[in-house]
Amino acid sequence: MEQYNVTGMSCAACSTRVEKAVSKVPGVTSCSVSLLTNSMGIEGTASPESIIKAVEDAGYGASKKGAAQNSTSPNAAAEDALKDRETPKLKKRLIASVGFLAVLMYISMGHMMWGWPLPNFLKDNHVAMGLIQLLLTVIIMVINQKFFISGFKGLIHRAPNMDTLVALGSGASFLYSTYALFAMTDAQMRGDMAAVMGYMHEFYFESAAMILTLITVGKMLEARSKGRTTDALKGLMNLAPKTAVLVRDGQEVTVPVSEVRRGDVFVVRPGENIPIDGVVLEGASAVNESALTGESIPVDKAVGDAVSAATVNQSGFLRCEATRVGEDTTLSQIIRMVSDAAATKAPIAKIADKVSGVFVPTVICIAVVTFIVWMLVGQTFGYALARGISVLVISCPCALGLATPVAIMVGSGMGAKNGILFKTAVSLEKTGKVQIVALDKTGTITSGEPRVTDILSAPGITEKNLLEAASALEKKSEHPLAKAIMARAEEIGVQAKEVTDFMAKPGNGLTAALNGEVLAGGNLKFISTQADVPADFKEKAEALAQSGKTPLYFSRGGKLIGVIAVADVIKEDSPQAIRELQNMGIHVVMLTGDNARTAEAIGRQAGVNEVIAGVLPDGKENVIRKLREQGEVMMVGDGINDAPALTRADIGVAIGAGTDIAIDAADVVLMKSRLSDVPAGIRLSRATLRNIHENLFWAFIYNIIGIPLAAGVFINLLGWQLNPMFGAAAMSLSSFCVVTNALRLNLLNIRSTKHDKKIKSAKPAETKTIEVKETKTMEKTIKINGMMCPHCEATVKKCLEAFPQVTSAEVSHEKGTAVIQLNAEISDAELKKAIEDKGYEVVD
Repeated sequence: MEQYNVTGMSCAACSTRVEKAVSKVPGVTSCSVSLLTNSMGIEGTASPESIIKAVEDAGYGASKKGAAQNSTSPNAAAEDALKDRETPKLKKRLIASVGFLAVLMYISMGHMMWGWPLPNFLKDNHVAMGLIQLLLTVIIMVINQKFFISGFKGLIHRAPNMDTLVALGSGASFLYSTYALFAMTDAQMRGDMAAVMGYMHEFYFESAAMILTLITVGKMLEARSKGRTTDALKGLMNLAPKTAVLVRDGQEVTVPVSEVRRGDVFVVRPGENIPIDGVVLEGASAVNESALTGESIPVDKAVGDAVSAATVNQSGFLRCEATRVGEDTTLSQIIRMVSDAAATKAPIAKIADKVSGVFVPTVICIAVVTFIVWMLVGQTFGYALARGISVLVISCPCALGLATPVAIMVGSGMGAKNGILFKTAVSLEKTGKVQIVALDKTGTITSGEPRVTDILSAPGITEKNLLEAASALEKKSEHPLAKAIMARAEEIGVQAKEVTDFMAKPGNGLTAALNGEVLAGGNLKFISTQADVPADFKEKAEALAQSGKTPLYFSRGGKLIGVIAVADVIKEDSPQAIRELQNMGIHVVMLTGDNARTAEAIGRQAGVNEVIAGVLPDGKENVIRKLREQGEVMMVGDGINDAPALTRADIGVAIGAGTDIAIDAADVVLMKSRLSDVPAGIRLSRATLRNIHENLFWAFIYNIIGIPLAAGVFINLLGWQLNPMFGAAAMSLSSFCVVTNALRLNLLNIRSTKHDKKIKSAKPAETKTIEVKETKTMEKTIKINGMMCPHCEATVKKCLEAFPQVTSAEVSHEKGTAVIQLNAEISDAELKKAIEDKGYEVVD
């Protein structure tokens, strides 16, 4: 996705206009415009020049986002894009406007309504008072000229926006007041003082100025609040170190991070931030990775371990080699994911977009109709104008436009702070709607690394003796189970001895010689050829196997010395995470290639609702396809073979410690590699979606109530009448309320189960195990004489497909053949007899 900055947008109508204009450019396949960040995300083959031209033709400005020049930070361009430039400008405008408005209000309302004193030269000089009001209003209009420039530019381009409403409301007030002032001078010349006083009450200069000032107040509050919605993203950017200490020609040199290249060697001392992604060449330390994963416990690093930019070296001295630099670092990828999520649109935003596209023209029409109706019922021109102006200035398309993006930005930022990365707004919205969660077993529910779980020693053999023999035998094996035994031996301080005559027998076990004795290890069938296995050992080993563990038998000198059980153990947080998902009403399925017995044991320990065993790597995608027929499906996995299933699912979630391919294929990435982040992500998604609904409700209900109130619908019913100034105040606060509500998401505890609600489950709650068995497909061609027409074809087809072994039959009377697909063996004689019984001849 290519990112662009867009300038000149003031409301949802603007973003909708830009989106429509760019979507028409040949080569653009997807366009999403964010009012929140004034950015635009484009997918397709269109050139940047054609995209920028389309934006400019629509009446706005655009520029392609790129790396900042002469920058020491790879994220400087993004930092620059998020810098709050609006608030300082609006603050200056507001201070100047309020100064002149105070004088204007003193004259127009203080003196006229409450009799506050004026200088002698103004006493009873109503024309002079009118002229001063005119001049003060002109000054305030010049200060806030942006409303008029943007508003009337929108009209010219036939794309009216919020600024158009403000400009029309304030401009109409000013023009009518100017007319009243000239009429007053005429009455003064005629000596008609009653008319002079009457026109004095027709001035709406203070309304024209107050509308602009109040809208500026709202805009400033909105800008400050919008700035806070990007705090999480800014915080991530601030983590990026600006310099690195490289080793060049044996000397340490401090350089900007932007100058570090892949393969450079850098050093990090205790207490310093790691400047770039790399791998440890020398040293050991504890590294605090909470900035990236949210995990507060430091992670031990030694030679060969990977380190990431923005993490903190807490104890030892590290010498590392740079592996990923610039925009390729983990931190930069996280920033890009959060930024892209904010630049995309959630499906729920389409409602607001459709309304925003026609909102402003509709409001202008309502204002005109309001004015005409009040004139027709006999009200004064000034009264009817005030009602029309009130309609213009109370309506707020901004609240509609901001309802979704502000919640998405805060929600995705919250996720990033907790190590949960949503790639798009769509993934953030859809995550909370899942009904079925399919979990890959290895590396997701389990740790993915086999460990020794049980040690059963024969009489007279200690655990240490057994591990000495087992480690000596397994030392030369590359099998994952051998590594588990070696790891356990190292834990208790056993040194593996050297053996001779080592021999591996695939599918059975290992043999070797140690001190003149034969060592053997493997499964029960193999070890039974080497030594006698007592019945009690067989029973205990069988019990271990029933619980999902793999028992390995060991003998020395023809005698059994013990059994070591190895298993891929369940992660500590997996059972609790699965219970939380079930408490949300979600059906949890475990996918594994293990046999049904092992899979059932692990599924029982984890507490899943359903186990689907015997799934081949290329079969996971097919399982997900079938599960989707029953509801919204989330697939959680970590391996290369999970990528097709992650893509097929409604939402694909990749464990962060998994492969790059799995992460690329997923919609959500869990940086901590913890299953407990799955229910946490669902809670965050649900809370974000709920917040969007609240924002949209407020935006719609505000306009639904406010516009009729401003038009005067309730005057005769309830006596409610709205002054244009109060309408402007309401408009200025509506967007602020929407943004403030979105900021409440920062208070959400995504780990708390207190407010979890069950959705309607897609499947029954009982636990069951299904074993997927590989089916063989065979094809057979039969040559037949005697078929003359399609009726003959149908007869042969029906008789062949009557066999349960035949899945389908394609029959052609023109070719004289029947091509059948078989799922099991069937004799030629049976097929031949069935066809010939129908009156046809089988040739071959």
